[in-house]
Amino acid sequence: MIEVLSFRTEGLGDSSYLVKFDGRALLVDPQRDVDRFLQHLDGAELRWVLETHLHNDYVSGGLSAARLTGAELVLPASAAPAFRHTPAFHGEDLVDGPLAIRPLHTPGHTPEHTSYVLLVEGRPAAVFSGGSLLVGSAGRSDLLGMHRAETLARLQYRSLRRLSALPPDTDLYPTHGAGSFCTASAAGASTSTIGTEVQTSPVLAYPDEDTFVKAQLAGLQPYPRYYSRMGAINLAGPPPMPPLVPKLLEPDDIDPSMPVIDARTADDFAAGHFPGSLNIPMSDQFGTWFGWLVPFDEPAVLVVADKDQAREALLQLARIGIDEVAGVVVGQGGPVVSRTSRVGQIPEGAQILDVRSPGERETFARPGTFHAYVPDLVEGPPSEIDQAEPVYVVCASGYRSAIAASLLRRHGVDAVPVLEAGVADLP
Repeated sequence: MIEVLSFRTEGLGDSSYLVKFDGRALLVDPQRDVDRFLQHLDGAELRWVLETHLHNDYVSGGLSAARLTGAELVLPASAAPAFRHTPAFHGEDLVDGPLAIRPLHTPGHTPEHTSYVLLVEGRPAAVFSGGSLLVGSAGRSDLLGMHRAETLARLQYRSLRRLSALPPDTDLYPTHGAGSFCTASAAGASTSTIGTEVQTSPVLAYPDEDTFVKAQLAGLQPYPRYYSRMGAINLAGPPPMPPLVPKLLEPDDIDPSMPVIDARTADDFAAGHFPGSLNIPMSDQFGTWFGWLVPFDEPAVLVVADKDQAREALLQLARIGIDEVAGVVVGQGGPVVSRTSRVGQIPEGAQILDVRSPGERETFARPGTFHAYVPDLVEGPPSEIDQAEPVYVVCASGYRSAIAASLLRRHGVDAVPVLEAGVADLP
């Protein structure tokens, strides 16, 4: 009997998979913190580590997992990374006793992208589709630049049809899912079946290639800036996970020239923080927003509530290749005091800035509000904002409001994040 264990990383919107069958196992698209997968082997021999593509959104743990266990590391043949591996060629099965893996070249998300069909007694039982066919969606084709996006979208169209031709009862296990910036449109649940997707998925319902491509390239949303760094790391050979041991600092140790990222709650940040610091409250999205907003090559100081929060911050940063921070200050803020607000506390006639994504804004916009997506505020406030007056900052739930307000304060704006509510809750 096949046992598939799914490991969901919510902040990245990704899933990794450990499959066990008859004393053997395979691991698909592992992230860098491989211990959380390997501890579930329970005596099974890890036979293969499979990578569907060169990942854009995280540092791969495939090389580390293979070296730790002696497993065979398999990558798409055309990925051609700078380390030893087994190249996966289209249709050339990998076989070990009762386990067989059939690579299917499914370009579109990336040129080398390969899906893997798990065969049991010669019949497809599951397919690991990476960033190709997702649940209700497909992997976006613009991450390598818009100059290649149309070509890749056309390849994706054909790849989706290749996958949809598998038997309907084949289980579908994509890597990207809901919450991932690697999806071209909103993805649904983490797993499905080929038959369900054929019947329900919008990306399989387009009448022809041109219609699919037009839809695939329409309304693409911004994606984190750190993505541009992941390909090179994963191509060169990702180093193993660094120790998650914080270098503790005292407030007086902070160099004013260092970026300071405060991971405490918005209310704690408002009560006092170091001048110029950026508030990214700790959540499963901390690493993503850090990688989007903080220069990759400038070691930052982290301010955290406690040592557990420090470890979580270092873990999320290591997943995206940020292995060093200048240090960690635990449980202390600085002298600057600011404000937070709730929906009911916004004064009548106040300036309200909506910092949701362009797609969210297009779906629903509250009349009378201004708009700028969070990352755009790194360069400064939108020109239509009156900087002499307070600005109340809203998103969908309050989380991004805290980040955006701290960005605006860096530019001298009296920005007040609206917490625990969103645009839809405004009067």
